[in-house]
Order: sequence, then structure tokens, then C-alpha cells
Amino acid sequence: MRAVLQRVRRAQVSVDGEVTGKIGPGLLALVAVHRDDQQSDVSWMRRKLINLRFFDDAEGKLNLSLSQVGGKILAVSQFTLYGDCRKGNRPSYTRSAGPDKAQALYDQLVEDLRAGGVPVETGVFQASMQVELVNDGPVTLMLDSRQRL
Repeated sequence: MRAVLQRVRRAQVSVDGEVTGKIGPGLLALVAVHRDDQQSDVSWMRRKLINLRFFDDAEGKLNLSLSQVGGKILAVSQFTLYGDCRKGNRPSYTRSAGPDKAQALYDQLVEDLRAGGVPVETGVFQASMQVELVNDGPVTLMLDSRQRL
């Protein structure tokens, strides 16, 4: 499971001109599921998203987690994060999970985050979405459960 995280002052996602998810301060998480991902990848990503020290403390150091600052997550599925551009000019997406598996694990991540007390807004799985955000910092990180060891 891979996620590109951007600390935001606000973000929203729309489908066909209708806002489906909107947050104030927090994280925009663009999330992709690898074809070999399992529940352990979801659990690892959940722990990282909740506990990663991504926010400024009183001294301006990245020392506070999402839960410590009361932030929210806007989770947007994005299979293209596993695009392989090494050959030719058209990316290959063979490392991305198929739609059924990807949606099941993405939905599980959202459910697990909510169960952990994090307010989560989402886009619409497999839809063409427009994402708007105001970066804070900017602070952007990438997480990959396949590189956790």
C-alpha cells in the first residue's frame, strides 16, 4: 500500500461538480493498493497515518501527530501511484491491485482510521475526481508498506 501525504490547511474532492469530501487542517492522503497487499499492509498504513509526526509543535518542529492536533484525513484512491514508467512512454499499472481487491483494502483502511478516532472524508472509488488543496508548509511525504522492513 502506498500513500502520498500532503499536510493541508484545507482540501476537497469533487465528482461531476459535487463535493464528496472536504476537510480543514489535516492530511490529504492519495492511496494506492499493490496487487500483493494484505490486511497487514492496511494495519501498517493505519498506524503510520495516525501516529506519524507530521505537524508543528510550539517550537515549529515536526513533532506532533494527526491525532495530537485533532486533524482530519481526506483519503483519495489513486491507483496511478503504482505506475511504472521505466519502459516506453505509457505507464504500466500491473503492480496496482485490481478494482475489487483495491476497493476492499482501501475501504478497510478508511474504516480502520475512523475506528481509531480519526475523522475521514473520501472521494469516490474509480471515479474521475478533481482534488483541490491548500498545502501547509508545504510538507509532503510518501509511505510505502512494501518498504517498511
